[in-house]
Amino acid sequence: METKIYKANEIDAAAQDIVDGKLVSFPTETVYGLGADATNESAVKQVYAAKGRPSDNPLIVHVDGPEMVKTYAQPLSAEAQKLLDTFWPGPLTIIFNLKPNVLSKTVTGGLDTAAFRNPNNQVTLSLIRKAGVPIVGPSANTSGKPSPTIAEHVYHDLNGKISGILDDGECQYGVESTVLDMSTDQPAILRPGAISAEQIEKVINKPVLDQRVKVADSQVPKAPGMKYKHYAPNAQVYVVDSPDDWKDAAEWAKKQDHNVGVMAVDDELKSIDWPDNVETYSLGNDVLTASHALFAGLRYFDNDSTVKSIFAQGFATNGIGEAYMNRLNKSAGQKHFKA
Repeated sequence: METKIYKANEIDAAAQDIVDGKLVSFPTETVYGLGADATNESAVKQVYAAKGRPSDNPLIVHVDGPEMVKTYAQPLSAEAQKLLDTFWPGPLTIIFNLKPNVLSKTVTGGLDTAAFRNPNNQVTLSLIRKAGVPIVGPSANTSGKPSPTIAEHVYHDLNGKISGILDDGECQYGVESTVLDMSTDQPAILRPGAISAEQIEKVINKPVLDQRVKVADSQVPKAPGMKYKHYAPNAQVYVVDSPDDWKDAAEWAKKQDHNVGVMAVDDELKSIDWPDNVETYSLGNDVLTASHALFAGLRYFDNDSTVKSIFAQGFATNGIGEAYMNRLNKSAGQKHFKA
């Protein structure tokens, strides 16, 4: 099966694939998702198979607005409604308690909760409306690899495994949505993203916990990224925490018998006389552009089998930097370069 590339004016054909129980990758403002009819258990199982994703890793359900959520979730609290009014459509995924027997356990990982998102992408919102069903949408990559931010990334990983890719160009943010658990009395961030805990607290006038913990092998995670390895290229990634460490990183690279990739902002790349076995990748000018380019950079080096090590610039963990460092640390397996 050759995977089709659908343009924005071919949404009807992509929606028909979803209705027919096939898999279609779709664009969002964060990353590309792998879509299937959330109400079709057979189609949802194909998502796990195409990605090589563990079956106890629940899927995010993409909807075209709050009314679709209310079909499946328990009655929403006033706080939850304020969040929808403020941040949807946008990069905020919210976990709600479900009504009985409305979604397959294949979607929820066997839990009585589900994560819902209303993406801020008109092409995908149109896809959902034309299909007439909510669409599951984990990132459209091989499980454990860097998330896709352009259609070509999806094609590289999933060509021949899915029916089509709805191409809407490059994603705006480049890191996945914030995941907020509203299924308990105390709201909690399970995965950081572009929307911060502070922004959420201002809306609901209530503290938000940080519960970004790695769950045990015997537990089912409530959200993606809490249990299994994520975002990892074939090469070992090392986080470079300080600008003062780049010179030592260059000296280390020079002594290696393999090629080394370096991902950093332009000022850092220009400040060092890199040895011949180093290949550089620009993260732009600041943490915002770095967040946008992170997954693309990891994929760039993943396509070069001679690169066995990757140095990637670290940033302070505030604002979008929190989401960036969350993904980068997972990609590196928490390994940081030390001289």
